[in-house]
Amino acid sequence: MKITVLAGGVGGAKFLRGLREHLRATLPDGQGGTTAEITAIVNTGDDLWLTGLRVCPDLDSIMYTLGGANDEERGWGRHGESERVSTELTEYGVGWPWFTLGDLDLGTHITRSHLLREGRTLSEATAHVAARWNLGITLLPMSDQPVETHVVVAGEGAGDGGAAGGAGAGAERSMHFEEWWVRYRAGLPAVRFEQRGLEESVAAPGVVEAILGGDVVLVAPSNPVVSIGTILTVPGIRSALENTAAPIVGVSPIISGAAVRGMAHACLSAIGVATAADAVGLHYGARASGGLLDAWLVDESDSGLLPGLAEAGLRVVAVPLWMNSVEHAAALAGAALAEAALLRA
Repeated sequence: MKITVLAGGVGGAKFLRGLREHLRATLPDGQGGTTAEITAIVNTGDDLWLTGLRVCPDLDSIMYTLGGANDEERGWGRHGESERVSTELTEYGVGWPWFTLGDLDLGTHITRSHLLREGRTLSEATAHVAARWNLGITLLPMSDQPVETHVVVAGEGAGDGGAAGGAGAGAERSMHFEEWWVRYRAGLPAVRFEQRGLEESVAAPGVVEAILGGDVVLVAPSNPVVSIGTILTVPGIRSALENTAAPIVGVSPIISGAAVRGMAHACLSAIGVATAADAVGLHYGARASGGLLDAWLVDESDSGLLPGLAEAGLRVVAVPLWMNSVEHAAALAGAALAEAALLRA
C-alpha cells in the first residue's frame, strides 16, 4: 500500500507518527517496520535563512518527532537541548533573540546549509539529514525552490515602531510568518498571507508522483491556511490531487470550535473562515464539487456538524481526534485509512 500525506508542523508530525505505528501493528514487515510505503509532502513555507543557516521548521519538527528526538514538552526542537550558541549570537547582536535554535538543532541546520551551498537541492539535503534517523517515512519538501510565507499586517500597533518594514502607523507592513507566529504570537491581525517565490516554484521531485501513484492520500490535521494551504499553492500539486484515483481523506485540526494547537484561528480569520470543523471542511471542499476532499474526519464532540457537511457532498465521520498519546494518534490514523478503504470499495 502506498500512502501519501500532506503535512506540516506539530499536528502533522503527531499524525505521521501515529500512522507509522498503526501500520507497523497492522502491516508489519517482520523487522520492526511496515510493508506500507508512506510519503509525507511537507510544508516549507515557514522556511527562512537565519544567521546564514537555512532553517526548515516543519521538516525538522516532523523528522525529530519520527526520530524520537522531539521535545514533547515544548512541542518543537530536540529534547535535552542547550542554547549556548543562540545566547552567544544574541550577545553579538545577530539573529532573532525570540527565535532560538538549540545547539543540537544547529547541527541539522549547518548540515542542510552546507549541502545547499554545495549545490544540492532541498530534496537531496532533506534525504541526507533524514537518513540518520531511520524514520520509516519518506519526507519530501513541497518544493525545492524557496516559497516563504509572509504576513501582511496593518502598521498601527505593530509593536516595534516599524522594525518589520519601517512603515508608519496605519500603513500595511509585511513580516516573515515566523516573526508573526513566534514573536507576536499571531497577535497582530493579519490582512493577508503572501507566498514569496511561488511564481518560480514547482513541486519537488517525487511529489506529484506520490499523489498520482498513491493508494490513499491523507490530509493531516495541520494548519489549513499556512501549512496545507501553502502546499496547495505550489504549481502542480492541486492538479495532481484533482486527478489522482486515490481517495483523499482529511482530518480536522479544529475540535469544538478551537484549534488543537497553535493560533490557527488567527490564520482562518484572515481568510474569512470560521474556527470550526465544518467551516474548515467546507473551505477544503468536496472533490465531487471541485474541492479537495472525499472524506472528512471530525471529533466526536462535533458530531452535530455532520448533516451540514454531508449536504455539501462530503463523506463525514466523527471519531476521537485528540492525539495526546501515540496510541490515540495511531487509532486516528487507522480511522482515516478505514474511511479510505470504504471509499475505494
